[in-house]
Amino acid sequence: MSKYIFSVFPIENFIDLGLYQFGWEHCDPSHSYGPAARNHYLFHYVISGTGTLYADNSKGETVEYHIKSGQGFMIFPKQICTYIADKNIPWEYVWLEFDGLRAKETIDVTRLSMDAPVYHTHDRENAKAMKDEMLYIINHREESPFHLIGHLFLFIDKLLKSSSTVQLGQDNNVQSFYIKEAISFIEQNFQNDITVEDIAASCGLNRSYFGKIFHESIGKTPQEFLINYRMIKATELLKLTSLSIGDIGSAVGYPNQLHFSRAFKNVYGVSPRQWRYEKGSGVKKPGS
Repeated sequence: MSKYIFSVFPIENFIDLGLYQFGWEHCDPSHSYGPAARNHYLFHYVISGTGTLYADNSKGETVEYHIKSGQGFMIFPKQICTYIADKNIPWEYVWLEFDGLRAKETIDVTRLSMDAPVYHTHDRENAKAMKDEMLYIINHREESPFHLIGHLFLFIDKLLKSSSTVQLGQDNNVQSFYIKEAISFIEQNFQNDITVEDIAASCGLNRSYFGKIFHESIGKTPQEFLINYRMIKATELLKLTSLSIGDIGSAVGYPNQLHFSRAFKNVYGVSPRQWRYEKGSGVKKPGS
């Protein structure tokens, strides 16, 4: 019978990099998962044993990969995958599911992709340190979210350093400068009635070119990023304050409560009122 540890991270408000769930499993022979797709990046590191990954590449073709201890594999958002433990030497692995505005940029540096999802390393020291950070998160899941996020960043650091195809030092370029300027503008003006044209203008770029480089760097369109950023701020207000739904919508750039509620439900699948009831503090005033 499989042995496993599984945890769901309690907070979704970390913007640069955030955890969603994590765990460890020593699988039964031929134990399988999938076919399924994830909404975020999901990295497995194989501690022992072997198994097989079947993953769709960028052309939609299913490719078979045989993976052994000391290797790993990255599952990308919306990528359909199935993975199966070997029937004779089933694998034991740890995993982290994460995402955020720096996630795509980070994975691009490692050169892992839907066409090359298997992690290899020639740097055993940093690979071991990466595995240790993953195990630390799993074995200290009762620690505070900030503590665990700190170790997520250490995991990312070791993933970058241990990847055999890593190319560091690519962050200091003009495109990265524009993206940082755009995000800074959004952080300072999300509560106002801003448009993608306003964001592009703050960087001195036309909308078309700005949208192209933003999507390449972040993995979301500027409009998607702005909406998600506003919704994250809305969940903070829903949880930590007794403001009405209308006031919270206005505070994050939606003077029309109906438009706010519709946008919120598109992101979280429930209305702001339902989200507050299920996950909020429960401190509400009449009409909220």
